[in-house]
Amino acid sequence: MVNEHSEVALNAVFPTRSKSARGFTLIELLVVLVIIGTLVSLTVLSSGSSSHSRELRDEAERLAGVITLLSDEAVMDGNEYGLLVDAEGYGVLIYDHASGDWNEVESRHAHKVPAWSRLLLELDGEALKLPEPSVEDRPGLSADKDEGKKKPIPQLLILSSGELSPFRLRLEERKSDGGAYLLSSDGYRLPRAELAGPGL
Repeated sequence: MVNEHSEVALNAVFPTRSKSARGFTLIELLVVLVIIGTLVSLTVLSSGSSSHSRELRDEAERLAGVITLLSDEAVMDGNEYGLLVDAEGYGVLIYDHASGDWNEVESRHAHKVPAWSRLLLELDGEALKLPEPSVEDRPGLSADKDEGKKKPIPQLLILSSGELSPFRLRLEERKSDGGAYLLSSDGYRLPRAELAGPGL
């Protein structure tokens, strides 16, 4: 009697499987894997355009961070910095008071934005035609190896007084319906990357 109760109790805790319930077949598992694979590939394909928007946002935030950092450094070390912008990138310059020239900051190499994007700059309410860099130029900086060439002059000034050139800088995708971010300053406020609508 004790054995029957023990067996009933064990069956309640650990039910035995009937021969008809054996689990999933290999075909069923393969069908589920194909469905999951299809869903994953559709998700990856649909996120292709959103990866551009994320990368565009990251580029805009990076540029805002560079300007903020340069502003802090200018105030702390008493140097005047400049940002030289072209359609494909930007570079950081420092003003040499002794020579009166703008020189590339060696620790900050010129940065090129992704090929599918471009920069548009507006100073004092007027859109500037940004130069297209030549093949030999580094992104953001003009080549000035020959003495006959002009020394680079930045469009955006970041002064040791804490002031900036008032500007609006738009980073946008080259395609007509692409996303865009706007960085702007009234000359005193540091820029933030903000999602922009159409046009500068």
